[in-house]
Parts: sequence; structure tokens; C-alpha cells
Amino acid sequence: MRGQRALALTGSVVGAVVVALDGTILSVVQPTLRRDLDVSFAQVQWTSTGYLIAVAGLLVFSGRLGDRYGHQRLFGIGMSGFGAASAGIGLAPGIGWVIALRVIQGVFGALLQPATLGMLRASFPPDRLRMPIAVRTSAIGLAAAAGPVLGGALVAGPGWRAAFFLNVAPTLTLGALALSARGGARRPDRTSPRPVSALDLPGALLLALTLACLVQALVGLPERGWTPASGAGVAVALATGAVFVRHERRAASPLVPPDLVGSAGVGRAVGVLVVASAALQGTLFTATFLLQNTLGVGPLRMALLSLPLAALMIVAAPCCAVLLRRFGARRTTVAAMAVLAAGIAVLDRATGTLSFCAGFGLLGAGFGTVMVAATHVVVREAAVESAGVAGGLKQTAMNVGPVLGVAVATTLMGSHAGGARLPLIVLAAVAAVGAVVAGSLPERSALMINPGQPGDRSGVPARR
Repeated sequence: MRGQRALALTGSVVGAVVVALDGTILSVVQPTLRRDLDVSFAQVQWTSTGYLIAVAGLLVFSGRLGDRYGHQRLFGIGMSGFGAASAGIGLAPGIGWVIALRVIQGVFGALLQPATLGMLRASFPPDRLRMPIAVRTSAIGLAAAAGPVLGGALVAGPGWRAAFFLNVAPTLTLGALALSARGGARRPDRTSPRPVSALDLPGALLLALTLACLVQALVGLPERGWTPASGAGVAVALATGAVFVRHERRAASPLVPPDLVGSAGVGRAVGVLVVASAALQGTLFTATFLLQNTLGVGPLRMALLSLPLAALMIVAAPCCAVLLRRFGARRTTVAAMAVLAAGIAVLDRATGTLSFCAGFGLLGAGFGTVMVAATHVVVREAAVESAGVAGGLKQTAMNVGPVLGVAVATTLMGSHAGGARLPLIVLAAVAAVGAVVAGSLPERSALMINPGQPGDRSGVPARR
């Protein structure tokens, strides 16, 4: 059992770090990649957009696959494919190959991300999930902080291709270990996989189309603003989303299981994550504009000013595990969202080094705590049989939220002469709304109140 838990925790941490490093390093190497391959800015942007669309559209379905066929197996396939695609990008002769391989990398990234949480849920009892999730979150914060530095060093030395070779060895090694290990995270159905039709392929396609249209419509707003194409994309996303909801209500085996649909804790925790990630990324986008364009701060000094964000996020994650044990998910998440809102408000009024560092530090402390607390609720409240879908919903929130936040910031900056100040005020209000939503989270898990078989909620008293 200890070996199984060690493998699950190692896989969860390494998988999350690989994805976080990949995204942060890519943002650093894109300018060099553009010059080296002599391509347009729009083409380079598709190396990010194509990946994001693939990931966002497939996360929930991938989580369902993990629930059916085993999270450890999906994790092994995802890690191996992610590493192989990375190696291919490093060898790619042109931008067309880079974009195509980034989309493929996104598909495998979608396979491994829900599995990183599904393995934890299947390997650890509900009352021992706090610290593994905190370790995972701290590792993500560390990767986000190290990514720009590492990316810059690689670009300055061996070149942008080395950035993609960086994760080949760990992903292929851990992927092979996951596929070859026995006695891994248990699969709910041990007899035989259910028929493919039970996976609700129509629902998966509808959800993928909804999220792909939404992401595609919003991701280009910082460069192009609102256009007829982006408006049409949002309209299609709303229409297909409505069809998806109608389909799920009638499906015999829906993509999102009834126990998750009926769980107020999971739905509200996912909502909190969307709001928190939107507020954070919208604020970072706006702060970049404020510091560099309005106040004339250079990129290096801005990176130094924002260091408290990563540092406090890393520290906040393990502290949150203690807070959850003492105060519960509801009070911890409400307080963390309030700290996040306070950080945005401080940045709105900041004029000097100390005030900017304080604002970024509050952002890191608040967001790091929210990440652990809300993720803990999502994973804890889901039955083992639905842990993959719950993980997929959580990861979808963390992919869609930032796109929404940047879209809000872009729209407000473009429509107001005050520049960056109005978006920060609105984003602080958004974070405050997230605190209100967090106030409806359950304090204690049903599984902890009524210990028994995983996923068994019979006889559980109503949540407070």
C-alpha cells in the first residue's frame, strides 16, 4: 500500500510539474522560436492555442476513461505520449509540425492531468488527501516560478529546441513505470471494461465542441479584441453547451455521473476555481500592462516584483493543509478568496516597490490556499468511481478560468480610458464574489462523516 501511494504521489507531482513547466517555458521561448523558424506572430500563437483547445476539450472525457480503465494506465499513456510529442517538437523542421505536435501533446496532456488527481483519490483515504494535494500545489508553484528562468537559460544556451527535450526523459521514464507497475490505483470495474457506448461519446463530442469554441473565441481577444468571429464562437459555445446539458439529462450513461451533478460541494468548488484562476490571470495580464506600459517598468524588474507571488504560493500550499484540518474547507476558502481580492485591491493602488511586492504576495498566498482547499473538496467529495471526471472538471476550470479572466481584462481595458485601473477593480469584485460562493462549500466530507466503502454515501447526514 505504501508503494502504491508513493507511486501515486510521485506521478501526480511530476505530471503536474511537467505540464506547468511546459506552459511557462513555452511563453519564454516563443519569440526565439518565431525568429528561428521565420514565421508570423499568429502562427507562433497557435503553438499555445492549439494545445489549449485540445486540453480543454478532452479533460472531462479523459477523466471518464480513467474511471473506466484505470487512472494509472491513462497516466502512463499520457506521460509517454506527452514526452514523445515533446521530442518530436524539438526535432520539428517547421512551424506546421510544431503546431500539429503541440495539438497532439495537448491530447496526451488531457489524458494525464485528470489521472494525477484520480490516482490520489484512489490511493489515499479522504482524511489523508490534504497533504498530498498541498505537495502537488507547491510543486506547481515552484515549476511556475522556475519556468521563466529555466526557459531563458535554455534559449540563451542550447536554444529553444532544448526546452522541449527537457521533459522527455522524466515523462518517458515515469510513463513506462506507470504502465508496467502492478497493483496501482484501483479501477472501479475489475471484471471487464464497459462497452465503448457507455462512455457517452455524443456527450464527449458536445462538451469538447463547446469548450473548443469558447477557448478559440476568447484566446485571441488580447491581440484582436472582439470581432464577429469571436462573437460567433461564443454563440456556438452557448448553443452546444445547452445541447450538452439537455443530452446529459436524458443519457442512460452520462459523461458527468449523477453523483457529481448532485454534489453541491464539487460544483461549487469547481466554480470557486474558475473564479479564482480568472481573477489571478486577469490581474497578472492587467498588472503587466500597468507596470510595463503605464509605469515604464522593464521586464526584469517586473519579474522581480512578482517573485513574492510564486514564493507565497509555494508556502501557502502546505499551510493550507493545516488550516483545512483545523478550520475546514468553507472558512479556509472564504478567507483565501478574501486575501486574493485584497491582493488585487493593493495592486490597484500600488505605486512603489513595497506595495507591488505586497500585492503580488497576497495574490500568491490567496491563490495557493484556494488551489489546495477547493481541489481538496473536489477530490474528496467525488466517489472513487467518479474521481477521474472530478479531476477533469477541476483541470477544465483551471484551463478555462484564465482565458475568461484575460478576456474580461482585455475588454475592460479597451473600453475605458482609465487603462488598467478599472479591470483591477472589477477583478477584485470577481474575487469577492468567489468568497461568497466559497461560503456555501461543505465543511466536512460525507465520506469522513460516514466511513465505509469508497463512493458509498448511503446514510450520510445532510451537509451543513
